[in-house]
Amino acid sequence: MHAPTPSSARISIIGAGPGGLTCARVLQRHGIAVTVYDRDPDAHSRNQGGSLDLHDDDGQLALREAGLLEEFFALARFEGQEMRRLDRAGNVLDHHVPDEGETAAPEIDRGQLRDLLLRSLTEGTVQWGRTLDSVSGPDNGSRTLTFVDGATVETDLVIGADGAFSRVRPAVSPATPAYTGVGFLEAWFDDMETAHPEVSELVGKGSAHAADGKRGLFAQRNSGGHMRVYLMQCVPADWIAAHGLRPEDTEAIRAHLLREYADWSPRMLRLITDNDGPYVDRPLLALPVPHTWEHSPGVTLLGDAAHLMPPLGVGVNLAMLDASELALALVHSATVDDAVRRYESAMLPRSAAIARSLEGGAQSLLDLPDPDEQGFGPARR
Repeated sequence: MHAPTPSSARISIIGAGPGGLTCARVLQRHGIAVTVYDRDPDAHSRNQGGSLDLHDDDGQLALREAGLLEEFFALARFEGQEMRRLDRAGNVLDHHVPDEGETAAPEIDRGQLRDLLLRSLTEGTVQWGRTLDSVSGPDNGSRTLTFVDGATVETDLVIGADGAFSRVRPAVSPATPAYTGVGFLEAWFDDMETAHPEVSELVGKGSAHAADGKRGLFAQRNSGGHMRVYLMQCVPADWIAAHGLRPEDTEAIRAHLLREYADWSPRMLRLITDNDGPYVDRPLLALPVPHTWEHSPGVTLLGDAAHLMPPLGVGVNLAMLDASELALALVHSATVDDAVRRYESAMLPRSAAIARSLEGGAQSLLDLPDPDEQGFGPARR
């Protein structure tokens, strides 16, 4: 059987998101060579998304193994841990104000986290503009990566860190993401203090969540005076087209939203209609529960490629924990196959248990708050 040692193996990571980059960083920190392939043309070719809260029991543990925890703390927004739960009139039902020195889940923009990880890697680690088409090769030998431009790469281990629509996943599993029945519509707000002072006061320094049983919203501060709001509804996946709307027709979508949220207060409607720029349709998808696979030497998955779940506080944090544990398994194992087995024996049961606990949880984002229950809405990913 082809069983290279990790120190001599050709290791390829597909995807330069937080999970893939964390894995690469921990490997390099222990002297193990790795190459990351990403489809983006360069590191800043697209917006990386909103704000993330990195938890002290998973995401921060991974950053500690990467030797980057103190740098993260220097960038993080600790005030972003403030959370408000509102009703549809804008009244505050629950309010968490972080204690001085609280470090349980500070915020950082996804792009800032990616840049932090990229700066930590050896120059040339990430090969940009490399879109994977497929993974092939025998179970007991090296694998072949075939890219859409026809180029191929031979590798001893391919790690799929390429998200919901992973091109590595088919090498171990036929599973594909399915729509949960809940759609997010993302809206952006800029220059909050000057252009949107009323919205700024309503949301506070961190995040705010409101729902009425059928609809909801989640507002999330980002750095630099920006904010994102996610409008949440139980709708068909093609609801925009089904209503005769087009994604680029912002005014028509805004008029539709005003009808859907007609019984929300004018104060709350500012979160729904005062956005700067277009809306972005983001249907919530999830992999089957549980998602597991038979061990296949030379291929494994982490993060959303392995266990895509609703955005209820696990996404990026779990991906980074996966990444750190896989890298450390490679550091401390005699062969690549031993390392992958060791990693999967812990990751698969953990992710299956979490996925079961969150199954159907997308709907909970819209539920009316229980007056006897403490807590808040969707956590950041």
